[in-house]
Amino acid sequence: MNKMTPVEGPALPLNTILDGDCIEVMNSLPEGSVDLIFADPPYNLQLKGDLHRPDNSRVDAVDDHWDQFASFKIYDDFTREWLKAARRLLKPNGAIWVIGSYHNVFRMGAELQNQGYWILNDVIWRKSNPMPNFRGKRLTNAHETLIWASKSEESKPTFNYEALKSLNEGVQMRSDWMIPICSGGERLKDDNGDKAHPTQKPEALLHRVLVGTTNPGDVVLDPFFGTGTTGAVAKMLGREFIGIEREESYRKVAEKRLAKIRKYDKESLSVSTSKRAEPRVPFGQLVERGMLRPGETLISPRGHVAKVRADGTLISGEARGSIHQVGAALESAPSCNGWTYWHFKRDGKTVSIDVLRQQIRAEMR
Repeated sequence: MNKMTPVEGPALPLNTILDGDCIEVMNSLPEGSVDLIFADPPYNLQLKGDLHRPDNSRVDAVDDHWDQFASFKIYDDFTREWLKAARRLLKPNGAIWVIGSYHNVFRMGAELQNQGYWILNDVIWRKSNPMPNFRGKRLTNAHETLIWASKSEESKPTFNYEALKSLNEGVQMRSDWMIPICSGGERLKDDNGDKAHPTQKPEALLHRVLVGTTNPGDVVLDPFFGTGTTGAVAKMLGREFIGIEREESYRKVAEKRLAKIRKYDKESLSVSTSKRAEPRVPFGQLVERGMLRPGETLISPRGHVAKVRADGTLISGEARGSIHQVGAALESAPSCNGWTYWHFKRDGKTVSIDVLRQQIRAEMR
């Protein structure tokens, strides 16, 4: 992994960590070239002095220079400029994830809306193992907030609904995520054995974000790359990444980390897709193409029969209409999925008409 300075021209420096100020570097990259941005900016924690545990040991809190801003105005100006640069980079259907704490996430949310981003969801990352509140003067801060927003209200960002549902054991994914903080073997250390970065995010969090809102081959940008969690997960999942990081110590750790990452095989990268995302095939196409003939009989699981008509409708006694309408009428039900309800006979076997629809869809891919 080679360190690079900001580039000029149309080339996109994929799978690279760029050295420099995130705003300047983003402004040097080609407009409309990125599918997704994941941003973990400075939180502006406004810490006043050291924090100690009850045994008087010092807490390794976020007190680095990059998290220190002289005023809210300076922080807001910084937020406005980097979000502006980020929006310029997004493709028309691109989206952004930002993550923060109560110190900064509301300020980012307002600026997202001010700039024309369209907020899709806020997600509560509930930490299963948060740091206790040692002073006992506030609630234990056990969560962070992520905001998912598209470039504009008209954007159609990627959302792999079925994939996230599969990750959640077949239950619709909610907007509160229970994921442990980065610890143990996943926590990267520097040469002195200390934490390489105070706010390293767990790979599980990025896995969920990237599986849910990107596809293999998409370009993912992280303007606050740190030790490279976004790049590591993107590489494993077959996404392209661009990282921006001005701190040399973080870049070195990230480069070493990324060198060890291997992409999953192609078959493993495929995810569950929504049936709603499949090409629409009218039943009439089956008739037009001779896959079913006018006058041919269809059969339901409960023994109801209907005849196919030349215009792609069915008739069964007094019931006439689409495959869905006739099925619902025969079952005295408010609705019916005609594709799974109706079957036909071929060579003595009963076959679902959905098999014919899938044949047409396969030709359309």
